[in-house]
Amino acid sequence: MDKTFDPHNIEKECYAKWEQQGYFKASGEGQPYCILLPPPNVTGSLHMGHAFQHTIMDSLIRYKRMKGNNTLWQCGTDHAGIATQMVVERKLNGEGKTRHDLGREGFVKKIWEWKEESGGTITQQMRRLGTSPDWEREVFTMDDSLSDAVQEVFIKLHEEGLIYRGKRLVNWDPALLTAVSDLEVINEEENGHMWHMSYPLTDGSGHLVVATTRPETMLGDTAVAVHPDDVRYASFIGKTITLPLTGREIPIIADDYVDQEFGTGCVKITPAHDFNDYEMGKRHNLDIINILTDEAKLNDVVPAKYQGMDRFDARAAIVADLLEAGVLIKTDEHKLKVPRGDRSGVVIEPYLTNQWYVAVESLAKPAIEAVESGEIRFVPENWNKTYYQWMNNIQDWCISRQLWWGHRIPAWFDEDGKIFVGRNEAEIREKNHIPDAVKLRQDEDVLDTWFSSALWPFATMGWPKQTSELETFVPSSVLVTGFDIIFFWVARMIMMTKKFTGKVPFKDIYITGLIRDENGDKMSKSKGNVLDPIDLIDGIDLDSLMDKRTSGMMQPKMAAKIGKATQKEFPQGINAYGTDALRFTFAAMASTSRDISFDMGRVEGYRNFCNKIWNATRFVLMNTEEFDTGRDGGEMSLSVFDRWIWSQFQETLKAYEVAIDQYRFDIAAQHLYEFTWNQFCDWYLELSKPVLNSEQSTEAEKRGTRNTLINVLEHMMRLLHPFMPFITEEIWLKIQPLSNNKTTAESIMVDSFPEFDASKHDQAALDDIEWVKSFIVGIRNIRGEMDIPPSKPLPILLRNVSQSDQSRLHKSGSYLAKLAKLESVTHLAPGEQAPASATALVGEMEILIPMAGLIDKEAELARLNKAAEKIEKDAQRTKGKLSNESFVSKAPAAVIDKERTKLADMEMQLGKIQAQKAEIAAI
Repeated sequence: MDKTFDPHNIEKECYAKWEQQGYFKASGEGQPYCILLPPPNVTGSLHMGHAFQHTIMDSLIRYKRMKGNNTLWQCGTDHAGIATQMVVERKLNGEGKTRHDLGREGFVKKIWEWKEESGGTITQQMRRLGTSPDWEREVFTMDDSLSDAVQEVFIKLHEEGLIYRGKRLVNWDPALLTAVSDLEVINEEENGHMWHMSYPLTDGSGHLVVATTRPETMLGDTAVAVHPDDVRYASFIGKTITLPLTGREIPIIADDYVDQEFGTGCVKITPAHDFNDYEMGKRHNLDIINILTDEAKLNDVVPAKYQGMDRFDARAAIVADLLEAGVLIKTDEHKLKVPRGDRSGVVIEPYLTNQWYVAVESLAKPAIEAVESGEIRFVPENWNKTYYQWMNNIQDWCISRQLWWGHRIPAWFDEDGKIFVGRNEAEIREKNHIPDAVKLRQDEDVLDTWFSSALWPFATMGWPKQTSELETFVPSSVLVTGFDIIFFWVARMIMMTKKFTGKVPFKDIYITGLIRDENGDKMSKSKGNVLDPIDLIDGIDLDSLMDKRTSGMMQPKMAAKIGKATQKEFPQGINAYGTDALRFTFAAMASTSRDISFDMGRVEGYRNFCNKIWNATRFVLMNTEEFDTGRDGGEMSLSVFDRWIWSQFQETLKAYEVAIDQYRFDIAAQHLYEFTWNQFCDWYLELSKPVLNSEQSTEAEKRGTRNTLINVLEHMMRLLHPFMPFITEEIWLKIQPLSNNKTTAESIMVDSFPEFDASKHDQAALDDIEWVKSFIVGIRNIRGEMDIPPSKPLPILLRNVSQSDQSRLHKSGSYLAKLAKLESVTHLAPGEQAPASATALVGEMEILIPMAGLIDKEAELARLNKAAEKIEKDAQRTKGKLSNESFVSKAPAAVIDKERTKLADMEMQLGKIQAQKAEIAAI
């Protein structure tokens, strides 16, 4: 083996071999186990959220594959209507063209060309992460098979009256000229204004004061609302006001939606440009006046002066005119949530347009029952409440988008606007007896990307054809996804799969937390705190990292600040940690928390973990490769240490499997780390040396220890493999031929997972070695506290030695002397006084190490005083920070907690130093 572990030398070559050998395919044997990859956008790159969830999915898939399940990880990408259209449009714009120059057909052809050239970025990055989906079954939501499923679902739902076309309020993007979903709208706090206006009563008896953050919308007001119990305005209800600038009369209405404590208790109602106002408008049968064009310019229903003006230019003009008319009585600075398109960055408008909708009420009922009955289980269970809350208040779903890229709606209009739905124009003409002379025009709109994604569980399995995959892998075993798309995707998959297959789409829904930066902030380009998982795997220099974080920003003025922060955080760029270290970090962080703060220090720690495993393997090979390991027989005698490590392995295996079954990947990782680093590498390798190196050891004892070394390591590699695929494959290929595992598998990933073996669980060995460890640790701790060199042999005294202690001392005396570096062991008689000593406890037995002659008393006290002085200075600095109101009010909670933990740790260290000083002073 190479002296050091270098992941770059093994990862790509190893993955290519796995893929070429077809190891990722379902075996066709065993209990079915299936995971559906949430399809990433074809335009996308792997981000930290992807890498986190893909690690969890791949760990489950590798684990179940090794357990002998018929394992399928179904993968594919989403056509991402808006994102993909924007990418290709920008490319065309760079060539001095627009999509209109090409026409619809030519533009769609251009997108397909782009997809073939550049659409595979994220799937290549998934390979770098070591994921093992069945790439031969990879699908794309615009593939013919999935397009057929989309069309079939639309037609069937329309035939049942569950899809209809109507004019309703939607989120409208005036730059992209399309409706967008709530998920594609980012609401962020911005500085704005609140304008207070006086609306005069038509009868001249007074006025009402209303306030708005969007004064241009007043041109579309059709009422002023007050609360029915508000005594201030009881006499106004039923009267009218004359709307300034327009002269229109609008009614004063009563509605209990109005908060009488907020502002003046009067609210202007603009049903065509506010979602809450729209609902109120329906309740009171108000006029709905749209004042905007698709491009968010004022249309021809407003006074001529404002017609054709951009909405923000119109705002300025209207504010000036209201001020001149004496209607604007006050302007306040005001922070407000502004909805912006996540792709375009422009302010989204609530806008009244004709769109296609799914009537979801009847689809929602069986989807709610599936969770209530336990047929589908949310993990953690508390996400049930979120699901029920949304499903019980579900609104009809807007499924149309005004784009060219996507599944075109299979609906045609005749010249009178009558709608016909079918698979193609010929079918529609034949079915409805429409002669060729009658012109038919297909709807220009496409379906929302979420519509095709809702069919993912069964469309990927070949529906509407009745395939064996549909029978075997629906429902799938678990869906791994984020809480932010429970509404947009998870619920819709449940509704659609129940409707069209009669089955649930998946049995478990594991909801992961959101990966944030180390301060708990959301990772975003605008904050400059985004980490690219591939950079953590391969490394990146500072200049390239700075360029990546500061180029193409929506707010270029932030680039300097972000560059400075990046330089401070990563002065040398980011080191290459390799895939296994990153994957283990993700597994170790996969708790039930809603938010997960990513810590670079942990990646570095788990890179060291890889080194530890590599070095342990080198030690094992040095002691087994050229020796008899008992693979082919021969007498073997297992020491208590051998029996102990096998027992520890059985306990770790059992705890790991329980954790995985409960989706507690953090706990599973903790068990793996504890066993590998502490029990195997730190303890067992040390405990094996006295057996292997002693002339008193018999050949049977040496063979037993060699057999244990190589076989525990081989079992450990199979146990670690789901989380750390590359290092375990590399090591396993070298050690398996020396082990008792006579598998014909040519890769660890298709070998079997270790099975719990009760016969290898030896409680007496566990108890004996825990005693030995406590004995050695007690002496090592005293060495550390008193600054006694590890190489110096120590005389020790023992007090309160029980019969059990005596027996264990007899059995392990020679090992203890070597491992604890003992000069002599003396038993104190009952009541016998001991000299001034440092003490450690092993149960009730006391280990005493006389201090006289071991240390330079004055030098040691001086060293401890110096250490205490440094810690006290640091503690004072931290106390100062925490007592600074400015720091506490501005710093993130995670940073404050970190400082408090640091202070508590320093205070604990000071306490220990004081105790040591007292002990030494007594010598």
